[in-house]
Amino acid sequence: MISWINLDSPSVLEEAVAASYTRDVVIFKHSTTCSISHMAKLRLDSGWDLDGVLPYYLDLKTYRSLSQAVSERFNVHHESPQILMLKNGECVYDASHFDISVDELKETLAWHAR
Repeated sequence: MISWINLDSPSVLEEAVAASYTRDVVIFKHSTTCSISHMAKLRLDSGWDLDGVLPYYLDLKTYRSLSQAVSERFNVHHESPQILMLKNGECVYDASHFDISVDELKETLAWHAR
């Protein structure tokens, strides 16, 4: 099970961005009313073995404007569900819907570790 960090304010977003300079960070934008989003979250929760990665959880129904701010800040098209990986303050990977997987995150981490 993932120990999610709630992304519930602009200041927490800034903390995530700052952390991405020294740690790997992911932001999972989740719709609590969407069955596809629920399945994507279950897949992440059940397969998560990414020690050292800071996982942020954004409930986009509750924090819609913050979700939009994330999309604008990292220049990614808003999707739901969606996962973004941050490194050095930039989004280096994003995926949505059934493309969200722990294996894809691992591949991205390996590629950026070179």
